[in-house]
Amino acid sequence: MTIFSGIVVFYGIMSVIGFVSMWRDKRKAQQHEWRTPEATLLMIAFLGGALGTLLAMQLVRHKTRTAKFQLFVPLAILLHATLWILWIRS
Repeated sequence: MTIFSGIVVFYGIMSVIGFVSMWRDKRKAQQHEWRTPEATLLMIAFLGGALGTLLAMQLVRHKTRTAKFQLFVPLAILLHATLWILWIRS
């Protein structure tokens, strides 16, 4: 496995984790159970799961009105896209 394909797999796994974490938190909120802290959800996004987090925000309508998520999840995507471009061009 090349470094590039390893990174792609990493982002794929992190996106699945981001999606599942958001979906689970939404279900817990509906059931009035213990929730995942917002800081944890945002950390998952910044560690590479932002695409999955954003997808879950739209599909399960979770955290779409929360300013932190409206700002930081797209910012995480932009940050990672910039790092990808810089890495590919080097």
